[in-house]
Amino acid sequence: MSQNSEMLQMHWLMDMVQSVDVGIVVLDRECKIHVWNDFMESHSGLLANSVKEQTLFAVNKDIDKEWFLRKTKPVFDLKVRTFITWEQRPYLFKFPNYRPITGTEDFMYQNVVISALTSATGAVDYLSVMIYDTTDKAIAKKQLEALQVHMAENALPVR
Repeated sequence: MSQNSEMLQMHWLMDMVQSVDVGIVVLDRECKIHVWNDFMESHSGLLANSVKEQTLFAVNKDIDKEWFLRKTKPVFDLKVRTFITWEQRPYLFKFPNYRPITGTEDFMYQNVVISALTSATGAVDYLSVMIYDTTDKAIAKKQLEALQVHMAENALPVR
């Protein structure tokens, strides 16, 4: 592959990372931010160049540092993914609901995937944190559960 086509491919990849409708944050072992994509900028109100080289905990004081480090340890040490679902923890980043008219929730529910980013030598010095908006799924499940409770409370007695 020529150097020009490699540069073109790198440009496409960076454009995809920036424009995908998923939050992408790349962290090093000290949890310093190296990538903060457009999704993150849009929902947090923080520009990438203002958060780069800051720790995740300085940017998001709501994250329990010890808990998060426990979630990332197997990613760095074993190169496995870890997951956080909205049912376990409603969000990692408390982003406001961006559908104020049709949305019934105050914040965005999120699923999170934390993945190892291996270097050419196989070392894991960085990881990616991918944030997926699952607000619609969470609302639907909560509405279904509320309907089930309502149905159970108003069920006709069996004769």
